[in-house]
Amino acid sequence: MSNNMRLERLRKYMNEKSIEIALIFEPDNQFYISGFKAITYSRPIVTVVTQDKIELIVPGLEELHAKEVAKVDNVYVYYEIPEMKEHGISHKHYLDIILNKYPKGTTVGIEKDIVSASFSEYITDKSFAIKDVGSKIFEMRYVKDAKEIEFLKIAGYLSDIGIKGSLENVRVGMSELEFDVAGDNALLKYVSENYPDTYIGFANWTCSGIDRTAQPHLDSNTRILQRGDIVIHSRQVWYENYRAENERTFIIGKPTERQKEVFKIAVEAQQAGLDTIKAGIPARMVDEAARAVVAKYGLELYSNHRIGHGLGLSEHEEPYLRFDNELILEEGMVFSMEPGIYIPGVGGFRHSDTAIVGKNGATIITNYPRSVEELILDI
Repeated sequence: MSNNMRLERLRKYMNEKSIEIALIFEPDNQFYISGFKAITYSRPIVTVVTQDKIELIVPGLEELHAKEVAKVDNVYVYYEIPEMKEHGISHKHYLDIILNKYPKGTTVGIEKDIVSASFSEYITDKSFAIKDVGSKIFEMRYVKDAKEIEFLKIAGYLSDIGIKGSLENVRVGMSELEFDVAGDNALLKYVSENYPDTYIGFANWTCSGIDRTAQPHLDSNTRILQRGDIVIHSRQVWYENYRAENERTFIIGKPTERQKEVFKIAVEAQQAGLDTIKAGIPARMVDEAARAVVAKYGLELYSNHRIGHGLGLSEHEEPYLRFDNELILEEGMVFSMEPGIYIPGVGGFRHSDTAIVGKNGATIITNYPRSVEELILDI
């Protein structure tokens, strides 16, 4: 779907809701609508959408970048240096100019869950009404088009390279950070050789040992990998801003019988979710299928999070695969599938894969080996 088609959908919604002008701040929403994404947003950036224009307000730091890549009609630039202060020193300089063209009572669309209370007051102090557009843009992002799917598949393939690079170079005595770097190096070497002048990013984190793996979200640190360790290694790779997620649990050396048993249950639960997900069913059914496996073994209280989340432009995005979500899944939605089991004194176990929803099932775009047998490493 082109940016023009996305704009048409947003403008149709604005027309239905009598919204004259929309102000978009959330970075991934801005990219989705305008094609522009910055590195940092400590200086406000605003995408302004009306029925006949799309405009961008950026700090001077982003001027050349925005004018080169943004698919907009105008780029307004404010500065933070005294030599250019007559051109405005804040995004509100241009917002005032734009908004002052509208009469009192005009309805302005904002992302209610994103913008600050003070910004909402800035709008209402001008005697404008407010309606939300953020939820609509997030909803537009649920279903990916063919180009987005292409980018996600590449990201999934690249994440496998990163996972493989780390696991093939793991050794007792290296730190979690060194383990991460092995995969980073493999990934960066591959993309540099095969994807010239392309935007690729990545994030990864590793937790090792019984105590650290029993805590679902931890950053990598300098802990040294030891024989007998359980390790959860997580990676996201993004290609042209579209993210795939890939996580693997593995064990260095021989696990206890209990650890091996729980590991197998976690893998079985993930497979149940992967086997269930398809278009036409409510999101909760996927969560229910995976959690039913965990509950069968009496471990439901040790599986303390939803089964998956949407993937696309953001690290985590709507919709979510959780017990209370009645949303009907559609072809082209993309999710992580990551049931986890975390037992103090035993350890934590979680794989995550990226699944594209289809009519009769899902296409899995992360394909590093998942079986327990392949992930007990004799090193």
